[in-house]
Amino acid sequence: MDDLSDMKLSRRDLLITGAAAATSAAIPGAAVAQATGAASPQAMTPPPTMAKTTLRVNGQRRELTLDTRTSLLDALREHLKLSGTKKGCDQGQCGACTVIVNGRRINSCLSLAIMHDGDEVTTIEGLGTPEKLHPMQAAFVKHDGYQCGYCTPGQICSAVATLDEIRQGIPSHVSADLNVKPLLSVGEIRERMSGNICRCGAYSNILDAITEVGGIKA
Repeated sequence: MDDLSDMKLSRRDLLITGAAAATSAAIPGAAVAQATGAASPQAMTPPPTMAKTTLRVNGQRRELTLDTRTSLLDALREHLKLSGTKKGCDQGQCGACTVIVNGRRINSCLSLAIMHDGDEVTTIEGLGTPEKLHPMQAAFVKHDGYQCGYCTPGQICSAVATLDEIRQGIPSHVSADLNVKPLLSVGEIRERMSGNICRCGAYSNILDAITEVGGIKA
């Protein structure tokens, strides 16, 4: 009988110990830190490093003081309130954030704003106005090169830069000879625009708009 009582007590003690351990594990780290007087994880996090940078955006000089981790995309959207440039995947895979920097298109989500101090940045707002559309913007409207419209600003910026790349003789993966100026062709345009994703599938209309502005037949 004594052996059985000892066994029950041992089991009870085991359950109590287990419950106490589970409760301790559930206490937030901040509460434990407060009870022990130790610094919380939040208090140990260093403040952001700020830096001044100057961009020329759509022809205007813009001075900003930013967290050094701020992407060019967030600087444009959140700090300069230029919401035309869209945040899609935020990983450089969809092209919705494409802008033109010093004449070359880039994915602004993958580039830090402080890397572009003094650079010329052109967003969709800088290509044209509702009263005077850029030829590429007008062609997109004419050929219905958009559906939901979310990817359209990046598509248009990329399309404008694509035609400039071909005119400048910059080769692509489908250029037959890297030493020969690439032809303004449908194949070249498709390859160079492949980084801009349209989830609505308006690719044929987008191609029609670009080829019209480029002066070739699709």
